[in-house]
Amino acid sequence: MNKKVFKRHELKYIITLQQMNRLIEILGLYMNEDKYFKSTIRNIYYDTPNFLLIRTSIEKPDYKEKLRVRSYKTVDEDDDVFVELKKKYKKVVYKRREVLPYNAARLFLDKKVLPNELQITKEIAYALEYYKDLKPAIFLSYDRLAYIGKVDLDFRITFDKNIMWRDYDIDLTKDAYGNLILPSDNVLMEVKTVMGLPRWLLDFLGENNIYKQSFSKYGNVYKEILNKEKEKEEINYA
Repeated sequence: MNKKVFKRHELKYIITLQQMNRLIEILGLYMNEDKYFKSTIRNIYYDTPNFLLIRTSIEKPDYKEKLRVRSYKTVDEDDDVFVELKKKYKKVVYKRREVLPYNAARLFLDKKVLPNELQITKEIAYALEYYKDLKPAIFLSYDRLAYIGKVDLDFRITFDKNIMWRDYDIDLTKDAYGNLILPSDNVLMEVKTVMGLPRWLLDFLGENNIYKQSFSKYGNVYKEILNKEKEKEEINYA
């Protein structure tokens, strides 16, 4: 959790609760529960008023990035949160993370008040300046189970369920609630690796006909927003 720089591949799979439970029985031989094994993750995604960052992302360019603030609980103003700049270049994910008190993070992102002179902070500040009008756009939360490799500490598997979003009450001091983006019996499994997938996991995926998918939580939220806007237009024209 204290690591500030990440470089890895992230593979995503939509699986059922039953498949998740079967896999958990197997992975106990090879993985441990993460230090923050069970949590409800809360994110605020920053974007321009016309959703430039996520629009660019879903077009699948070679390079894309996202800016978010993350917490692992409902926070108070002086609780620490994670300000994250997540970049993806040619299928490799690079993540820069800075830990700040929530009130300092908001001053930084909303008012551009630089909290320190660290390199990661400067990279985030550059993104804020480059995109000019970034604002809190979406609150996105989910219940996560996280596992880490017993030998390879860069190998992680996470299971996310109850993935919810809202475009109001965009505040980490608020609880997790909103609209689901997956059926209640579906789970998003993410495999995060530097070296590749181990044989035991490849065997499980093959035996259960589970295939890698392109899935973005924020991307799916944006598509829902577009659908709602389209429905409103159809009602107005009716």
